[in-house]
Amino acid sequence: MATCVHLDTIEENAPSDDGCHECLQLGGRWVHLRMCQQCGHVGCCDNSPGRHATGHWHSTQHPLIRSFEPGEEWFWCYPEELFFELPSAGPAASHS
Repeated sequence: MATCVHLDTIEENAPSDDGCHECLQLGGRWVHLRMCQQCGHVGCCDNSPGRHATGHWHSTQHPLIRSFEPGEEWFWCYPEELFFELPSAGPAASHS
């Protein structure tokens, strides 16, 4: 199984918006949302007319996005063209 070499670029950031940042500014529409894992920019997917998540990568070179859709936990690495999920920590262990 391939491992992304850009995991060290992930930073804790609040999402830039509740929807695609550029579409909200321009009055556009989106299909699905993606969030940059380096700066928190929320952009629309490549099935959306604006393709703003990919446009953000081209302008910033921030390598990782994560789905910003409820219930989806996957990541995409642009430079490696790698789709992956990170193992969840699971529920905290109970101490008696």
